Amino acid sequence: MSKKPFSQIVTANALIEGDVIYFTAQSTWSRDIADAELFTDPDRANAQLALANSDQSVVAGVYLVDATAGEDGPEPVHFREDFRMTGPSNYHHGKQAELS
Repeated sequence: MSKKPFSQIVTANALIEGDVIYFTAQSTWSRDIADAELFTDPDRANAQLALANSDQSVVAGVYLVDATAGEDGPEPVHFREDFRMTGPSNYHHGKQAELS
């Protein structure tokens, strides 16, 4: 069995709003996963994770997420992360209210 290639992104929640956010190659936060830096090197991923984690006045719950390169940027591998991207699980709140 071959080992799957390593690729991850850094994600967290915005401390005030609670929105899912992603760490970019410019060491900033974005609410758009397409802006996230996709890491293929574990050392770079861990270094950026440490940098992102130092921003505790802005973010909560910083961690690495498995991701793949998609047409429009990184895409989550696991259902949990795909679900987090959509916002609240009930309508008329946050991102989902805009779809109504």
